[in-house]
Amino acid sequence: MSKKKVLIVTQEMEPYTVASEIAAMARKLPQHIQENGLEIRVLMPRFGSINERRHRLHEVVRLSGMNIIVDDDDYPLIIKVASLQEARMQVYFLDNDDFFRRKSVFVDDSGVPFDDNADRAVFFCKGVIETVKKFGWPPDVVHCLGPMTSLIPFYLKSAYKSDPLFQNTKVVYSVYNEALEDSFNLETFLAKAGINNISAEELAAYETDGAVTLHKGAIAFADGVVKGSHSYSEDIQAILAQTDKPVINGQSPEDLPEIMEFYQTLMGQIVAE
Repeated sequence: MSKKKVLIVTQEMEPYTVASEIAAMARKLPQHIQENGLEIRVLMPRFGSINERRHRLHEVVRLSGMNIIVDDDDYPLIIKVASLQEARMQVYFLDNDDFFRRKSVFVDDSGVPFDDNADRAVFFCKGVIETVKKFGWPPDVVHCLGPMTSLIPFYLKSAYKSDPLFQNTKVVYSVYNEALEDSFNLETFLAKAGINNISAEELAAYETDGAVTLHKGAIAFADGVVKGSHSYSEDIQAILAQTDKPVINGQSPEDLPEIMEFYQTLMGQIVAE
């Protein structure tokens, strides 16, 4: 029997980005998964703050060359890879000069969110799915960490739900006490996030009182939820309280076995269904 496959999609990861709850878990989780007999792939953005020489990133030519559409414009997608020798695993980076060349991640030097953060999130989420298709690697579980990954559950459950590669895929979303949508305009976000003739109405879960709510939308389309932070804002607490999806804790290394068990439970549902 072939190994079960888990795709980790994260907006941050140690040692490539600065220390954070997301970066720390994204570093520990895939190694734990791999050491427990599952096959993993890890995808993240290639932010300009990542030192390519120090971390020995290099382009994967066979995966590069795709174009991703955002707001009717085509943007080239470059795929790079680096090896984490101590963990014996590879990390794939999605790159594009328009979105990721700048040295700051989500805000400028004055702390103001970038105007194109919505475009960057859409590009990254669409790019992740197209990259996995190019791998030809059907994941049993896709685990998304951080608000930049929040459109992936929607895409997998709508535009790609009939794709043979993803038909049996379960989606897990880790919620962190972090917001990305401060600079988002609802109308333009819904237009940009649309895909494959999917209407804006189908993105309604990403809206609350005329504003974009990324966590709420991601949870609505996920099969399971992981609480990645120790504490949350009142808004996020309310979203978590309202969901009917299974929710577990996943804030520290001690929670890694519970996350693995969560995967197994969700994958067991594939057989049941």
